Amino acid sequence: MRTLKYAILGLLNREPLTGYDIAREFKKDLGEFWTATHSQIYPELKKLLAEGLIVFEVQISGEVLEKKLYSITGQGQKEFLTWLKKDEPMEPTPKDIFRLRMYFSNYMDSATRLQLLEHQLQQHKDRLSHLQTNMLRYDSVPPLESDTFGDYLVLDGAIIREKATIQWLENFIAYCRK
Repeated sequence: MRTLKYAILGLLNREPLTGYDIAREFKKDLGEFWTATHSQIYPELKKLLAEGLIVFEVQISGEVLEKKLYSITGQGQKEFLTWLKKDEPMEPTPKDIFRLRMYFSNYMDSATRLQLLEHQLQQHKDRLSHLQTNMLRYDSVPPLESDTFGDYLVLDGAIIREKATIQWLENFIAYCRK
């Protein structure tokens, strides 16, 4: 399945965007849980155009610069909404290199294991701080129908995930120090 297809359709369902704007969205809120690069986005836009799911209009910026402003078509919106309502089986647990190392950490010397754990802990604390800063833009839970509700929901889940990971790392560090 081309999941990037639906991420782009979802963004265009909110508002028309240029390819640059779409890439920028993957560096902002969407980037907290899904990534895509320019080299992935532009070929996908070409496929979506060929499938009739999006269209574009050329806009002139300055005297020479042309940019394409993409919009979702009725067919694209229908396909996006069908995908959105589809129930999916739970994904397998994502691969986690650090946890794999910790699984075999009994082969490490204590100082190295502790150093790796403390470094991971700091990275997760930094990520939690970043997520909590992003959450400050919300005074309360946005309305269910708003474009920001999904962002709030995913951000809340990411904060819970980071807190759980931090607790796990702190427990692991405490075991190692005993």
